[in-house]
Amino acid sequence: MIPDENRFESTPDHALQEGVDLPHAWRVEPPDGSDEREVLRLRELLRGHQADGRGWPTASIEDVLVEVGAPGLRMRENVVVRDRAGTIRAWGSVHDRAAGRMLFQPVVDRDLADADADACAAMLLAWAEAQAQVVGVARGLEVQQIDVEAYAEDQRQHKWLENAGFHRVRRWWQMSRPVAPAEVELVPSPALWERDDIRFRLVRRTGAGVPDVEDLRAVHDVLEEAFTDHFNSKAETFDEFLFRLREDPGHRWDHWWLAELEDGTPVGALVGSELPGETPGSYVAYIGVRSLARGRGVAKGLLHTIVADAAMRGRVRVGLEVDADSPTGAEGLYTSLGWVTKYVTESWHKDVPVTR
Repeated sequence: MIPDENRFESTPDHALQEGVDLPHAWRVEPPDGSDEREVLRLRELLRGHQADGRGWPTASIEDVLVEVGAPGLRMRENVVVRDRAGTIRAWGSVHDRAAGRMLFQPVVDRDLADADADACAAMLLAWAEAQAQVVGVARGLEVQQIDVEAYAEDQRQHKWLENAGFHRVRRWWQMSRPVAPAEVELVPSPALWERDDIRFRLVRRTGAGVPDVEDLRAVHDVLEEAFTDHFNSKAETFDEFLFRLREDPGHRWDHWWLAELEDGTPVGALVGSELPGETPGSYVAYIGVRSLARGRGVAKGLLHTIVADAAMRGRVRVGLEVDADSPTGAEGLYTSLGWVTKYVTESWHKDVPVTR
């Protein structure tokens, strides 16, 4: 269930009951997501963070607006640090992702002197911990997890996280696969095809383009079951799931697929999206198979489907993320089908006891 108002504290001074030392005349406040200049500055900071962490930037205006725009603020809160001239030098965003899991993204200007950067990072981390308390109380939790995704090569951020009591808990391979035009023939039709007793099809839509709600619920149910035993799986309601995925700038209803048995029982699902840029591509946001159908080629069939669909659309790549530490060996399937690792990210966690 999506709350009418977000669960976070919107006033930084209330969240930060104990002040954090910043350079003289620097201030902390929420950003203005309706100010084009501020959005451009946040994109600049995020692109610098990406370029330094993995070698190249991709952040768009739309990516920033997901965090600071009006719709996203139902589940998020943001804060920025301004220097004495009013320039934004650091940005933090928290996302009430699911019960017990709060995502946190700290971004600090790469041009800052070390002492100033350290002070900004300490402030953002203290603010995030205070927000974890607030959202943990709102959800009635005993412990609220803070989950930070960091680039594996970003030693500066690793130092900040370690100093704040975070622990590196997982690695993720960010993989990509080239798509050749001829691969449009990998499957008879990305919209609908069958193999043995498995049917692969797009989520149904009405004449107005609205997706069938029962199909969407089937996708959610398949993924919830498929990921139950996966690392850091947290239950996410149907409303939370749908709201979050529709926020993605690359969201497209015609990138959602179901795999089902002959009797219509859903056994697999793939949620894809569009990757914009100079080299357009598709992205596998989620792929899951129910236990009753594992080992029957369902995942491979879904992957062939999105690759064929990308080829049909003239795209040149398909990206995905895989758990580098998963005991299931899922990376073996992706590698065998042509995916290679482009860069590595890490999950850093801190469990915050919730006091009322």
